[in-house]
Amino acid sequence: MHGDTILLMTFVLALVAAFVGGLTARMLKLPPLVGYLLGGLAVGPFTPGFIGDSHAMNQLAEVGVMFMMFGTGLHFSLKDLNEVKGIAIPGAVLQITLGTLAGYALAQAFGWEPAAGVMLGLSVSIASTVVLIKNLTDEGLYHTQGGRVATGWLIVEDLVTVLILVVLPVVFGSGDISPQEIAQEIALALIKTVVFVALMLVVGSRVLPWLLVRIARFCPRELFQLAVVVIALGTAIAAATLFDLSVALGAFLAGVVVSGSKLSHRVAAETIPFQDLFSIIFFASVGMMVNPGTLFAHMPELLVLVALIILGKWLINMLLGLLFSAGVSTSLTIAAGLSQIGEFSFIIGQTGMALGILSADQYALILGSAVISIALNSFVFKLERPLETYMHHVPVLQRLFERRVSTFKEPPHDLQNHVVIVGYGTVGSVVADVLSELEVPVLVVERDLPTAELAEAAGIPVLVGDAANSEILRHAHVERARELVLTISRESSAVKIAYESLAMHAGLRIAARATTEDGLASLAEAGVVEAVRPELEGGIELLRHTLLDLDFKANQIQAFVDALRVRGYEAMEDSARSQRVQAFEQLMASFDEVNMRWVEVGRCEVAGLTLTEINLRARTGAQAIAMRHQGLVMPIHDASAPLEAGDTLGLMGTNEQIDAAVVLLSDSEDCDC
Repeated sequence: MHGDTILLMTFVLALVAAFVGGLTARMLKLPPLVGYLLGGLAVGPFTPGFIGDSHAMNQLAEVGVMFMMFGTGLHFSLKDLNEVKGIAIPGAVLQITLGTLAGYALAQAFGWEPAAGVMLGLSVSIASTVVLIKNLTDEGLYHTQGGRVATGWLIVEDLVTVLILVVLPVVFGSGDISPQEIAQEIALALIKTVVFVALMLVVGSRVLPWLLVRIARFCPRELFQLAVVVIALGTAIAAATLFDLSVALGAFLAGVVVSGSKLSHRVAAETIPFQDLFSIIFFASVGMMVNPGTLFAHMPELLVLVALIILGKWLINMLLGLLFSAGVSTSLTIAAGLSQIGEFSFIIGQTGMALGILSADQYALILGSAVISIALNSFVFKLERPLETYMHHVPVLQRLFERRVSTFKEPPHDLQNHVVIVGYGTVGSVVADVLSELEVPVLVVERDLPTAELAEAAGIPVLVGDAANSEILRHAHVERARELVLTISRESSAVKIAYESLAMHAGLRIAARATTEDGLASLAEAGVVEAVRPELEGGIELLRHTLLDLDFKANQIQAFVDALRVRGYEAMEDSARSQRVQAFEQLMASFDEVNMRWVEVGRCEVAGLTLTEINLRARTGAQAIAMRHQGLVMPIHDASAPLEAGDTLGLMGTNEQIDAAVVLLSDSEDCDC
């Protein structure tokens, strides 16, 4: 019975182990990927307890490769790549070349065969897209210039990896044949690749989006999901069986073609569960192949290999950042993000094993070093800020890394009573632009270079740097500022900036953007007196519009809104915001059943008279608070100004009072006044 259910048992227990491992890794603030690998190790043949069928799991893992590559194709954007192509394309090619050479040299020092050295070099040179994006997002760097360049860099690496997977079987799987025959095999493989790519881009780009639209329009959701899975896996299998190409290339091109459809976002959403599940299976199957005994037996080689991946690749990428003058911050982000290896290194290693180039022990070293590099990568990112601060204090390094970077005018030394705005994104740009129009002195602090250039183009003084660095805050003259506005979304950085700023200027007023309740509490503790939660405010506005459409009265709606705001800002209950909310709530409670309505002056008897002469409030109880005259809206300050036919008065009162005012002001037939 056990033999009949071994695949099912392996599948289920591997998922259970991966879940426990991922949960544990998350609790330890490590990437869940590490937990998935360790979960696979727990059910593998090299650890006590249940021994899973690693061969069967490897076949399921192929599905994971297909879905990962399909997802990569779906998110592949020539536009994003084009924006950073000057650094990303040559940088990725040079980094793969230098990384491969470094890995090859290390393999020779280990005494490996030359072919195995090439495999090690290629595995070391390719970073994990999954790990990069995860850590960029966690560190709040995904939308920075460094994050964009690093992502574009890895897009290029992914494309190069696809080509490598096409060429490897030809070069190393041909046996003892002449160089001419190898060249012919490579040429044939490239011709097949070109034909397949052309078919996909010319024919597939028309047929597949058309098919998906028809299925989405006329078929139930489950058939659309099935169609997406069939396209992803079917194209991959077709590439392997009909064109002798890798399933990875087939799935990638299927994703690229489908990304051009107007349903691409829905396709991406439908494939996420499959992609996540089978990618977990892939990493678990990789973990099943790790032999801890082998790693302990080769501990010196493992440590040296990890040092090459983390420190060696970091140095290579920093040198490339220096070569392209990418800037200190961008270079550090790229170097930190690419100081690891992951899923594509596993695929290259598996290809090496399938071709008989790598031994199980050699592959285990690659796997072990990948797990360690992934686990440590988040800590490499933690070093970015201290290193950036240090490099900015070394003029020679700063000049070398930023010799082609745009320079900005230093803020005036006599700047005072100004508003410092940290961040010039969607939120910060609105605040800065309006204050500038009101001629309020403003200084923007922005760490992302292209965003800083937008601020400068708008005529706003800008200081490029990380505001969490106290040196940057000193250059912003926070000690003489009138207010500090923190528009950045990363709460931990905002809290640090608040503490540093108040240490320089104890009386500084700080307004900040908060995302979570815990973040709000931390900001309040740090001394922030005003905080706004954009998602909460967005929800409140949606509620307001919904209740208006449902004919709720204005005072009822305001009561709900006030209650939501009080609960949403409980962490700042002693702040000025809370006091204002409570005062406004009391004010609105005194206006029970009070409404406002615009009423047009239409009676000839009224036109030409003043509000004092009409005696509107005494006769109806309604209060005129505003007037629209010739398209202009103005508050009513002078009750002795005569009204004209066509003027519109803003009246406040109960429904009965306003109805009486309507009768007095406009209930008659039109006449020429």
